[in-house]
Amino acid sequence: MKPEKILTIGIDIDGTVTSPSSIVPLMNESFGRDLRYEDCYEYNLANVYQITDAEFEEWLDQNGERLYDEAPVHGIADQVLRKWYPAHKLIYISAREARHHDVTLNWFARYQIPYHEVDLVGSHDKLAAAQRWGVDLFLEDRLENALQLSEALQIPVFLFDTPYNQARLPELVHRVTSWEEVDRKVKELAFGQARV
Repeated sequence: MKPEKILTIGIDIDGTVTSPSSIVPLMNESFGRDLRYEDCYEYNLANVYQITDAEFEEWLDQNGERLYDEAPVHGIADQVLRKWYPAHKLIYISAREARHHDVTLNWFARYQIPYHEVDLVGSHDKLAAAQRWGVDLFLEDRLENALQLSEALQIPVFLFDTPYNQARLPELVHRVTSWEEVDRKVKELAFGQARV
């Protein structure tokens, strides 16, 4: 049996390590709506909630800290990440702003989620960060990011299945439905058993 390859894994936080539905109750509360997670058919929630991009940005500016603090873990992400930590390099690359560094690290500590680096890039464009950290694969929930990263870096991207990222996927982007499934696929990659 081949030895396990040490992978540098790029990991999005919101909607990947945190539950992708966690923003909906907060937005419903703020905007007096009763939408379900399943109603979030596109990533741009301003369109879903019929508000302007500026209104959404202002909402996130005021509520980001609470959102990031209260978000539940996505499935068994915490258990899988603890298992990977001794064998692989875990690099979290998030669109969160640098000012949310403390709330992010406090949340990681609360759920005992290990990391080697946490890079809050403040933008959805994660390509430069992924290149800088030399990631071998990426875990993501935003379709546009998955497409950009897989094409530019020629790496596999595991795209967590959500109502807002439905589309035909290129060969390097693999739709996954659970952290259990991602764990299996990463094991296959690490042991060189399959191309995912």
